[in-house]
Amino acid sequence: MIADAFLWLLNRTPSLRRALWRVFFDTLAARFGNVGWWTLMNYGYAEPEDTATAFPLQPDDEAERYPIALYRHVATLAPIAGRDVLEIGSGRGGGASYVARYLEPRRMVGIDLSGKAVAFCNRRHVVANLQFRQGDAERLPFEDRSFDSVINVESSFCYPSIDGFFAEVRRVLRPGGHLHYTDLRLAHELADWRAAIARSGLEVVFERDITPNVIEALHRDSKRRRDGGRRIAGGPFAAIADVFTGVDGTRIPSLLASGGMAYHSYLLRKPPAAQPVTAYAAG
Repeated sequence: MIADAFLWLLNRTPSLRRALWRVFFDTLAARFGNVGWWTLMNYGYAEPEDTATAFPLQPDDEAERYPIALYRHVATLAPIAGRDVLEIGSGRGGGASYVARYLEPRRMVGIDLSGKAVAFCNRRHVVANLQFRQGDAERLPFEDRSFDSVINVESSFCYPSIDGFFAEVRRVLRPGGHLHYTDLRLAHELADWRAAIARSGLEVVFERDITPNVIEALHRDSKRRRDGGRRIAGGPFAAIADVFTGVDGTRIPSLLASGGMAYHSYLLRKPPAAQPVTAYAAG
């Protein structure tokens, strides 16, 4: 109930959303900085017919196969090898690390609102072409046209202004560059979400409802999520850990299965001859 109440509060207080999420992720990084099994926080992706070895992973990455698979799905919607790539909302860094090591961008930068999470990532993920920096998704600390690709995985629902986020993505992308994007929304929020994408100035190249794939991944990964969550929040807090990690029968899997929530992936493109973008003034 505490976890559900926290999510309810976030949905109804957009003006506090940025501060509340910063406190939440700072707390996670400070309290669970040495939790090696948990470097990706997304709900995962699986094709129903996938075997456990549908794509190769190094042994140290195998435990987080399904959250990694979500990054693989969205990051490979357009080529990123040899390119400059930014992840907005890099969290605990496992997704950016996977992209940097397996998909071979020239430069991979992860940015996150939580300074403690960034410090954790720079300690944990030491990769030659990867770095992490602190920053706000609505005020990116980069020059115009700095990146060929931007990745955003299950993060934009946290942002106070989705329009501010899209404006910043468009600003830092080079003409013809791509936003590799995936997230979830409550069913009644889908129309507003699509409207925000339509007015973003980014062209929709690809859209797919991947709700069945996320449900499948959560089901396959449920035991790992339950066991891991209870190692860091056992006893009376076990139910809260189950909600946040997406264990079978909790809020997110149930909403996805009932149609009360949907999960979509997108490939969006900045037009090749895009006009200069005026910086968005966040409220």
